[in-house]
Amino acid sequence: MKFFIAVIAQGDEPASTDEMTAIDAFNDGLRDNGHWVYAMGIYGPERSVVIDNRAGAGLVTEGPLIDAPEHMAGFWIIDAPNVETARRLASDGSKACNRKVELRQLHG
Repeated sequence: MKFFIAVIAQGDEPASTDEMTAIDAFNDGLRDNGHWVYAMGIYGPERSVVIDNRAGAGLVTEGPLIDAPEHMAGFWIIDAPNVETARRLASDGSKACNRKVELRQLHG
């Protein structure tokens, strides 16, 4: 089963040196235990663009879809045998990056 773990941040605070060390250790554990699929940090919502080209509309809106104090700052895609393991890994990821996370199961 594949899962998406979104890292939730406020503002544009980069990870501290201690947080990066913990994130690297968490990532190594994911790899060592066969849970690693992919992970990446992403720029804040000030760099986002919403594009709606349904029926050729060609609508482009600078900025995020939803203006909120919190935003996604990165993500992991993991492979876990069950929801309980995914929840445990998401909890460990939250602790490592020192931020809230949102866990969602992927289709397929």
